[in-house]
Amino acid sequence: MWENKFGPHLYRKRGIYYFARRIPEDLKGHYKRDKIVLSLRTKSLKAARTRASTLAGKLDQDWLALRWKNESDPFNRFLLDHTVEAKLSSSAPTMTEAKELYVRAKREGRSITFQQAADRAVRELASLSGDKPIDTYTRTEANALRDMFLKRGLRPSSIKRTFNIIRAIVNFTTRELGLDEVRTFSAIYLGDREAEGEKKRKAIPIDVIRSVQAECRTLNDEARWLIALISNSGMRLSEAAGLVKSDLVLDSDHPHIVLKPHSWRSLKTSSSSRIVPLVGEALWAAKRAYEASTSEFLFPKYCDHDQCKANSASAALNKWLRPRAPKGCVIHSFRHSIRDRLRAVECPPDIIDRLGGWTVGGVGESYGNGYPNEVLHRWMTAVASAFAANVCF
Repeated sequence: MWENKFGPHLYRKRGIYYFARRIPEDLKGHYKRDKIVLSLRTKSLKAARTRASTLAGKLDQDWLALRWKNESDPFNRFLLDHTVEAKLSSSAPTMTEAKELYVRAKREGRSITFQQAADRAVRELASLSGDKPIDTYTRTEANALRDMFLKRGLRPSSIKRTFNIIRAIVNFTTRELGLDEVRTFSAIYLGDREAEGEKKRKAIPIDVIRSVQAECRTLNDEARWLIALISNSGMRLSEAAGLVKSDLVLDSDHPHIVLKPHSWRSLKTSSSSRIVPLVGEALWAAKRAYEASTSEFLFPKYCDHDQCKANSASAALNKWLRPRAPKGCVIHSFRHSIRDRLRAVECPPDIIDRLGGWTVGGVGESYGNGYPNEVLHRWMTAVASAFAANVCF
C-alpha cells in the first residue's frame, strides 16, 4: 500500500504527505496499534522523502533495541554453531549489527568514506575473530588484530584510526541499547613503534612554496588551482575540494570564503566553520577555478553531490608534489606552513586559530561573533606582503 511512486512508507492525502509503516509481528505487543501513521506536514516530495527516511531509520533503531531486550532471539537458528553459543550467553548485537546501527544513526551529513571506513574496520575484525556479539570479544583478539596490522606494515596512526572506529561503534551501541560498558578495544598498546610512527609533519620551506606556486601559475589547471588555494589559505584539502561557487565572496573589498559543511563534505570540528580570507595566490586560484567551472562546484573533478573525493585528490596531488618538496612534506604541510607564516608576522594566537579553524580554548571564546572579516583579511594580507618581500623567515 505504501511502497508506491512516492517512495518507501509514503502516501499523499489532500496534497499533504504522510509517513506510514506497519509494526512487525514480533513487536506488536509493545505498541497500541498495528501501524504508525504520521503527517509529515509538507507538500514537497523531496522534503517528505528526507523526513520519511529519517523516521524509518529511527524506527529501525527502536525496533533493534526492543528485539535485544527479548529473552529469545529468532535469528539464532540461522547462525553457525559457535556463533549461536556466543549469542546464547550475550544479549548484545554482533559487531556487524552494531556497525549498521551506528552508521544508520551517524551517516547524515557525512561523506561516503564514513561508511566505507566503518565497513572496512569491522570486516578486518570479523575476518580474524568472527562476527560475534560486541561484548564477547577478548583482549587477546583485539591485540591479535593489532599484530596483524603491524605485520602488514601499517602505520601506527592508521592502526589507531581503525581501533577508534571500532571503539566508536561499540560505545555508541552500548549506550543506545543500555548495555554494560565494553572496554576490550580501548587503550590498545602499540609499543615503541607508536612513538616512532607518530612523526610530526613538516612545514614546507618558503622557497619551495614559491616554486610550487610559480609552477601552479604556469600549468594553470584545476589540480594546480586547488594546490595554490591551499598553499596560501591554510585550508584542509577536503575543505577546499568540497567548495561550491556560492561559498565564495569575490566581489568585495575583502574577498573571502564562507567555509561551512555540506551534505557531500562535513567539516572536522565546529571550529572549522569560518571565514577564510583570499589573498595572493589563493585569490588568483579561487578566481580561476570560479571562472573555469561549468557546474556549481568549484573543483568538479574532485567533488559532486554524492561525495567529496578528498582521498583521490590527496593521492594525485601528493604524487605531483613529492618530487618538488622535501621528504616528509605533503599537501597538508601547507597548513603547517601557514601557521608558521602567521607567527612570523606576529599574528595573535587566537586569530591564528580562527584563520586555520583550529580549536580555540577558554570559555570567553564562545562569546560574541568573533573577529570581523576585515581584521582577518588584514593579517592574511600581512602574510602575503611579507611573502612578497621575502621576509617571512
